[in-house]
Amino acid sequence: QHKDAYQAILDGVKGGAKEKRLAAQFIPKFFKHFPELADSAINAQLDLCEDEDVSIRRQAIKELPQFATGDNLPRVADILTQLLQSDDSAEFNLVNNALLSIFKMDAKGTLGGLFSQILQGEDIVRERAIKFLSTKLKTLPEEVMTKEVEEFILTESKKVLEDVTGEEFVLFMKILSGLKSLQTVSGRQQLVELVAEQADLEQTFNPSDPDCVDRLLQCTRQAVPLFSKNVHSTKFVTYFCEHVLPNLSSLTTPVEGLDIQLEVLKLLAEMSSFCGDMEKLESNLKKLFDKLLEYMPLPPEEAENGENAGNEEPKLQFSYVECLLYSFHQLGRKLPDFLTAKLNAEKLKDFKIRLQYFARGLQVYIRQLRLALQGKTGDALKTEENKIKVVALKITNNINVLIKDLFHIPPSYKSTVTLSWKPVQKADASQKRASEDTTSSSPPKKASAGPKRDARQIYNPPSGKYSSNLGSFSYEQRGGFRGGRGRGWGGRGNRSRGRIY
Repeated sequence: QHKDAYQAILDGVKGGAKEKRLAAQFIPKFFKHFPELADSAINAQLDLCEDEDVSIRRQAIKELPQFATGDNLPRVADILTQLLQSDDSAEFNLVNNALLSIFKMDAKGTLGGLFSQILQGEDIVRERAIKFLSTKLKTLPEEVMTKEVEEFILTESKKVLEDVTGEEFVLFMKILSGLKSLQTVSGRQQLVELVAEQADLEQTFNPSDPDCVDRLLQCTRQAVPLFSKNVHSTKFVTYFCEHVLPNLSSLTTPVEGLDIQLEVLKLLAEMSSFCGDMEKLESNLKKLFDKLLEYMPLPPEEAENGENAGNEEPKLQFSYVECLLYSFHQLGRKLPDFLTAKLNAEKLKDFKIRLQYFARGLQVYIRQLRLALQGKTGDALKTEENKIKVVALKITNNINVLIKDLFHIPPSYKSTVTLSWKPVQKADASQKRASEDTTSSSPPKKASAGPKRDARQIYNPPSGKYSSNLGSFSYEQRGGFRGGRGRGWGGRGNRSRGRIY
């Protein structure tokens, strides 16, 4: 008798608007009493979720969690995930809330539905399901996000990471690095290995392929925050020294206006602090040293009367030199006799001349910058021109400290500096200078000329050394996955799910 009555309610979904509204309420209400009609009931509710009348759809979606019992839960999660493609904001919010409520009933079952759609669903569903995970998982309480649930997320994420676009990869790194079980040293190590796999550090590096360069940079940006004194950057630093530095001048990028060379050198500098024992340390230090020499010019030859013999004053690339000198200083600690025992006397003498010349130009700039910023505080320091000068002073001060170290006999590697684009550590009282970000917008050979010897010229912000695009640099956002999915890393390709690159 009751079964017939419930069947009549189910048939109501084929009726008019009134019958449908009643069905949307009563199908879930009595659902648990008729397990033998479970399939028909879920299908009937699903029909209502796709009704043309928005109010009926909303009512049906709101009640969906009531069907999430036992074996039905993954199916309901799967349905709700598909409904994330709704463009109606109220409906979309209802779907989000419904997913969160079944998450609290059975997190693993809900994740099963979400991941099955991420792996096999339509592009729009995949995109929104990934976004849901990246924004909502961190809001769930600890009793929901158990160790077992986090392990399940990691296992499923690894399957997805076999074939992702750059943008999706960044979102998955955000999801995984937020998991409590991966906050440990071994957890961070696991994440670094995941990134290294994604960066494909075993492959031959092709500097003229923008996608290849871009993938490496995007992956490295994800790895940098994970490195520490216990989680080493050795694999990445080695790859940069062996494959990227020798090709620095031929790097290409799909990102307009990005100084790709400076970007690479900044990443290398940040990673160099956490490099562990390196197999080919001497050979890689030599590559780094050779690259540094390219940006450390020899002084122009002087005529007999002591005046410049008509040669142009060499260009001083401060932003580049800060990165290279810092990286050399960090790795040099591991082989302190590199400059004295591994280089011949002539080479060392040449290096000292270059250092001395650079240091002399540096002193001129530091004096001018200090003079220009003297007595300026608060808002006066926030003008574009003064922001550039603050950064310029930070860069030049950093280089000055590092050069002084290398002038010691034997060279010393004891000083510590905070890279100009990094926030100053509070504990480091000696470094309490304003911190700003800097990128250089022009290629290395086109920087403005360095200071003349008489040091009397007026200070002009040097376009090739410190950029005016301050504060616009962000590791998450910069990089070449423009235009959303299907771009970057070759896209995901006709649902083939195989690696494209």
